[in-house]
Amino acid sequence: MDSKDPQKHQKPIELLVCNTCRKGLELRDGDKRPGEILFEALTAVDLPKLVQIHGVNCISNCSQGCTIVLRGEGRWSYVYGNLDPEEHVEIILDGVNKYLNAADGLVPWRERPEHFRKNCIARIPPLEAYHD
Repeated sequence: MDSKDPQKHQKPIELLVCNTCRKGLELRDGDKRPGEILFEALTAVDLPKLVQIHGVNCISNCSQGCTIVLRGEGRWSYVYGNLDPEEHVEIILDGVNKYLNAADGLVPWRERPEHFRKNCIARIPPLEAYHD
């Protein structure tokens, strides 16, 4: 990376995707869960180099659709829900890029994708915030 690379001084972030989300659907044997479909869709797109994606078993937000978490060292973490694996991949990518470019994870509210503004389940302070 050269000195003009905006990611030069950034630390990696994680995108966690609940791959067990059913989105309230009754599934039959062999049906893919919407959370699994969302995880597959996000692993198929070109994420920024510093974004590590992980599928996790149950984020415990079952009543609010597919759920993701954005987190990173020294950053606020966000839990977003009501995501649709077919409609929201581009919105998630937009949110991921904005989060990556916010040094402390705090993307100004008006700059967040509209879906993120309306479907933020939780905002969690960085672990380091209270260990001075």
